[in-house]
Amino acid sequence: MADSKIYHFDEVAKHKGRKDCWLIISGKVYDVTQFMDEHPGGDDVLLAASGKDATNDFEDIGHSNAAREMMDKYYIGKIDISTSPTKVTYVQKQQVIHKPDNSPGFVIKILQFLLPVMILGLAFAVRYFTKVD
Repeated sequence: MADSKIYHFDEVAKHKGRKDCWLIISGKVYDVTQFMDEHPGGDDVLLAASGKDATNDFEDIGHSNAAREMMDKYYIGKIDISTSPTKVTYVQKQQVIHKPDNSPGFVIKILQFLLPVMILGLAFAVRYFTKVD
């Protein structure tokens, strides 16, 4: 990797077919053409990530260490960052925190369910305890 070839973004972007597919991930260029049939997500995933910086696509999936090590055999060089249309840095997506619905409409819905159940329970309790043997 010391003598890495430097690729122009436009040159890498041309390689986006099933028989010739290159990816840019974290500033490195990978020729994944031979990996197309082996990719667990299918070749469409690789094709969709070609022709652009695929760093976010790659990181969002959460690839294993074994997958990251496998990338070494497809490495062909580095991208000339100055030729990239936008400088992309990976930003981990934040998880959405579910907040319970405390709106008045939610409370009314709960009461519409619980109130009849409580009345029914009370009716059975009165009948049971006032029953004369």
